[in-house]
Amino acid sequence: MEMFGRSRRQLAFAYALIMSLFLVLIISVVHMAMNWSMFSEQAQELSDAANGVAETQIFYLKNPNAAVDENRYYKSVNDRLFFYIFSENKQLLRFDRASFRLETFVLDVIESWSIVEGEVEVFQHTNETGQLSTVMMTSKKIIAGNTVQTLYIGKDVTALYSGLRKATYAQVVLGFVALLIASAGGYYMAGRAIIPLKEAYDKQKQFAADASHELRTPLAVLMSSAELLLADPSIQNPFLRQVLEDVKSEVKKMTNLVSDLLMVARSDNNALKVKIQRLDLAEILKQVVRTMIPLAEKKNIRLMGEHFNKVMINADEQKIKQLAIILVDNAIKYTPEGGAVLVEIDDSDGKRAIFSVIDNGIGIAPEDLGKVFDRFYRVDKARSREMGGNGLGLAIAYEIVKIHDGNIFVESKLGEGTKFTVELKVNLKK
Repeated sequence: MEMFGRSRRQLAFAYALIMSLFLVLIISVVHMAMNWSMFSEQAQELSDAANGVAETQIFYLKNPNAAVDENRYYKSVNDRLFFYIFSENKQLLRFDRASFRLETFVLDVIESWSIVEGEVEVFQHTNETGQLSTVMMTSKKIIAGNTVQTLYIGKDVTALYSGLRKATYAQVVLGFVALLIASAGGYYMAGRAIIPLKEAYDKQKQFAADASHELRTPLAVLMSSAELLLADPSIQNPFLRQVLEDVKSEVKKMTNLVSDLLMVARSDNNALKVKIQRLDLAEILKQVVRTMIPLAEKKNIRLMGEHFNKVMINADEQKIKQLAIILVDNAIKYTPEGGAVLVEIDDSDGKRAIFSVIDNGIGIAPEDLGKVFDRFYRVDKARSREMGGNGLGLAIAYEIVKIHDGNIFVESKLGEGTKFTVELKVNLKK
């Protein structure tokens, strides 16, 4: 059934959404943890190298005639490390330059340097070929006596950050594959979980169909018996005749309810038969209006809508007539005396035929609008019982529209009225 199929898809979607959020969280946390770990390790190495270079430069300043081994400027030799030492007046004194592709970028960074001494910062640069380079840099003051110099030291960490990005991409791809597998598993498990519910629902539908079918015969017998007794001239007692009238009325209500239940059960079992033929929607609506005018006049309600343009559609004549009667009857029930009900056909676009039933009755509260097509749902239960409603009329109208592959919409404002709009395919094929 579509209801269970929709529920299964919703459960699978909810499961997939939860898994997606979980995977995004895991991948984000892992990426941040890897980034923090790599940054911390490289920042420590850069700080150690800065201290080594600064110590060596201080020794050189204090001992200008001493021989200095340039290779000892770093605690550990690394060809990705570079440094530049500037005097107070921005004169370059000593350096171990960055690679040719990075040096211009590094010098631009140094020129606009605004980072607090000792803090490590990551800078990224994309060259004209689109290649992304990443460097980590820090600065340190070198003070020897009255001499003050500034050391800028950095490291090319392009390969490390590129590896981090590739690892993150790999996690995303693996996460996506895992999500697909989990979604398929969730869809399968949702189907398995729904099986007992579907079986119980099928049994309930079958019971409703069987019970409705079996009740039709005794109800018909009761109706015939009540009519025969009312026709018996020997029964003149007013009380007895009123009792028989009440019995007949209640049997009629029960018969209508059983017929509605049987139709709903058949629609659930896809056993609702439709006879598609070419017909004029305008003629059907005219007939319905003429039929319902006496009912409207009893409540002093103006029922309008006898002048329609011809609109040919492919549909089941009896079902469309039943649909229109349900909507008009519903409008009359919930329109107070002196009100009006309008049936109209909107312009057809060649693919859809659209008609509406509009009243200026009590209206429907916003919280009830989404439930009016539910079975046995009644907006005003007390008034519905007084009016003979069983909560199945609009549910049946919805089923009729659905088997015609159409749409039905409701618009309403509490205290102002309600509008039901039906869209039917002009060239429905079955």
